[in-house]
Amino acid sequence: MILAVTLNAALDVTYDVDALVPHATHRVREVRTRAGGKGVNVARVLRALGHDVVVSGFAGGATGAAIRADLAAAGLPDALVPVAGESRRTVTVVAAADGDATLFNEPGPEVSDDEWAAFADRFAVLAAGADAVVLSGSLPPGVRPDAYARLVAATDARTVVDADGPVLAAALAARPDVVKPNAAELAAVAGAGDPREAAAWLRARGAGAVVASLGADGLLAVTADGAWRARPPRRVAGNPTGAGDACVAALTAGLVAGAAWPDLLRDAVSLSAAAVAAPVAGDVDLDLHRRHRAAVHLEEIHAAHTDR
Repeated sequence: MILAVTLNAALDVTYDVDALVPHATHRVREVRTRAGGKGVNVARVLRALGHDVVVSGFAGGATGAAIRADLAAAGLPDALVPVAGESRRTVTVVAAADGDATLFNEPGPEVSDDEWAAFADRFAVLAAGADAVVLSGSLPPGVRPDAYARLVAATDARTVVDADGPVLAAALAARPDVVKPNAAELAAVAGAGDPREAAAWLRARGAGAVVASLGADGLLAVTADGAWRARPPRRVAGNPTGAGDACVAALTAGLVAGAAWPDLLRDAVSLSAAAVAAPVAGDVDLDLHRRHRAAVHLEEIHAAHTDR
């Protein structure tokens, strides 16, 4: 079983419009609503790949009930902990003219000390039976920035962390197996212009491996076994919102399977592209994934070394 933690679960609302024009009125062509948050998106992809997944985190109010109902409809077991506040919504506007997506993310409900303690107790039970634990996304108000560090330290399962800023920086000391920042997040935490140097800096501070998503340029991976650049065979048009989450799902599945890094990275790049081709975050075009995987360009590189 894989445990996907989404502390700040959301109800994702996606609007399709012809074009996004500032200061204009827009006619929405289609509206899609589903349970979301980065960990939920990861869980959906893992389930599509045939893995048993449990979703945990917080859920509250009518929005929380809608999140739970949608997870149940999708066949995703949840172990979400109730909170007094209202779960957040996110709104994504996808413009058909250029395929770009614009996101609006609410902060989420305030989490009390007692609610965090209830989650920590549930996490300990769930993580004890997990092959891997995924910790993804933002923290709701009231949760300390070292939350992911504490959760990584509380399990012997393989761990994948997808976070940014102080949350990612704090998690490094707990020695997660993999961290997956994007290029901007990597530079913000490490303060380095060169991604290889920045990834080496994160590894020196505790990350077992760093896999940085570079958008259309694919992935940079710096690991104990070597370093690679992995690029997609071509650019895929669509909604890029869930690409990073699909990448995390591939990394997690690869860790559980004991896959070699080159194979794991091919899966991560092709699944990311397959997510862009799908209409909403959390879905993947598995046919495109299979076609792209064999054509992923993989290059072994020399990792930078830094003691900054």
